Amino acid sequence: MKKTFVVSAIFIVLGLIIGNNIRKFNYSSVKEIVSKNESFYFLQEGVYEKKENLEKNIKNLEQKVVDYQDNKYYVYVGITKNKNIAQKIKKIYAKKGLNLYEKVKTISNEEFTNNVTQFDLLINNSTTDEEILTIEEVVLANYEEILNKY
Repeated sequence: MKKTFVVSAIFIVLGLIIGNNIRKFNYSSVKEIVSKNESFYFLQEGVYEKKENLEKNIKNLEQKVVDYQDNKYYVYVGITKNKNIAQKIKKIYAKKGLNLYEKVKTISNEEFTNNVTQFDLLINNSTTDEEILTIEEVVLANYEEILNKY
């Protein structure tokens, strides 16, 4: 009985020590990763110089985000950190008759990076195009919030 108690106590202490070290290691590794600029695949429908052309061409797009930079309107329908997911999204839109351009952009925003990472995990487990597009709609809304802050 005494021997069982001692062995159990040793395992509990070892478990606490190992668990604490793993927690510290993962936290520092994650912090390093998200504190730097991260690369994202932006799936672009098009670029427009005139707002009239933009409105005419995107009226049938259910989900999108418009980024106005350098006197041009950039229209994105998907954002991901994963090249394979970018290809999945491009195929979904190709079925709808849209050819998307893949544009790699870097963003230094820890919250956005974490969100996209989590949404990419959801997309990897999604089985239908509708699920993937619904998840991407949330990613686009999240990116739009960032744009509106600046």
